[in-house]
Amino acid sequence: MRRIGNWLRLDGLWRHPDFLRLWTGETISEFGSLIGRTALTFTAILALDARPYQVALLLAADIGSGLVVGPIAGVWVDRLRRRPLMIAADLGRAALLASIPVAYAFDLLRIEQLYVVACLTGVMTMTFAVAYRSYLPSLVGREELLEGNSKLTASSAAAEVGAFGTAGWLVQALTGPVAILVDAVSFLFSALFIGAIKKQELEPAPVHEREGVVREIAEGLKTIVHDARLRALAGSEVLNHIAFAIFGTVFGLYVIRELHFQPGVLGMIYAVGGVSSFVGAMASRRVASRLGVGPAMIYGLALMGLSMLAVPLARDATLIAVGLLVAQQLFGDGSFTVYSINGMTLRQTITPDRLQGRVNAAMEAGPHGMQLLGALAGGLLGEAIGLRGTLVVGAGVMVLAAAWLAASPVRGLRTTPVRDEPEAPVSLAPEVS
Repeated sequence: MRRIGNWLRLDGLWRHPDFLRLWTGETISEFGSLIGRTALTFTAILALDARPYQVALLLAADIGSGLVVGPIAGVWVDRLRRRPLMIAADLGRAALLASIPVAYAFDLLRIEQLYVVACLTGVMTMTFAVAYRSYLPSLVGREELLEGNSKLTASSAAAEVGAFGTAGWLVQALTGPVAILVDAVSFLFSALFIGAIKKQELEPAPVHEREGVVREIAEGLKTIVHDARLRALAGSEVLNHIAFAIFGTVFGLYVIRELHFQPGVLGMIYAVGGVSSFVGAMASRRVASRLGVGPAMIYGLALMGLSMLAVPLARDATLIAVGLLVAQQLFGDGSFTVYSINGMTLRQTITPDRLQGRVNAAMEAGPHGMQLLGALAGGLLGEAIGLRGTLVVGAGVMVLAAAWLAASPVRGLRTTPVRDEPEAPVSLAPEVS
């Protein structure tokens, strides 16, 4: 309780009005997003009787679109003001998601519409994510990044507790499309609060300083390649995205069709993960201080992978199965949150301001590309070796992500380093005419 009291104490960024506006908008949006994400999968499974490969395609539509637009989004974010991009992405997602309950109300909903909505919202989600991660350092300052990331992640975790606990019952009582409407409305609130931020952004680079989209994308990629710490982060992100995709593709099918749990019960189990993530967010700075930033990230990934192995051990809708699913949420989500917060802060701290968009885009798009393959692999593995075996494969890939990070220079990091490189452009070979 003392740690919670310290986290809630009105100091630090709690006295930063613009951060509070960003925090409020993100918390509301996250609550709706988690409901919508859960409801979209349940809508495909329960309302449209989707098969494993169709659930995989639904995930692939979201991930694939983000992969295509990611590198270009990074250039946009570095060329344009970031806050208007976030607002536009929120409004676009609200409109797209609202189309699902409308189609359902007129008995016109088809799986193809879910694919299209997932694809287009994936484009906007990628744009928002890159802009948001690039905007935060300029809003709060680099010395406050760890606190900002911790507070934002903790509030997202608190939203997860309520959202997952609510989503299952909403789907069960009101159907998935109605639950998706909650998500659409949440994005309107997010746009409202982000639009109320008063701090003026710095002017983007003048048009005459632009070097062309391809060269600017290449500069972001070379920044990652030339920094061993960013390379290590990129590799671990690729592997854990693959793991989550394989695991997530078949998880809903497994717990509904093989364990025979109802959506409402599952929502309550998922909420445990939100509590765990909240605790992990509050403890992330303390864990990094005691273990070191690098070891904290490695242990976080390893514990997540080991916890995932509890799920395929479950059999039928018994109390033992409930205990195994709760154990995975309890030990896995909090550990992964420690990894995520420290990894994001490390990335934002060592990346020059003018390259934030392109580096963040590359670090999002690359893993998303591998996540696309992971989702497709999850669907194929689900058909070939069964749902339980596919869950084991996903857990194994997560453990591999921890091993990758342990073999990198990140392992020796005790604290988050201050950027020690000038903000001069990474040298590029001249174009051949």
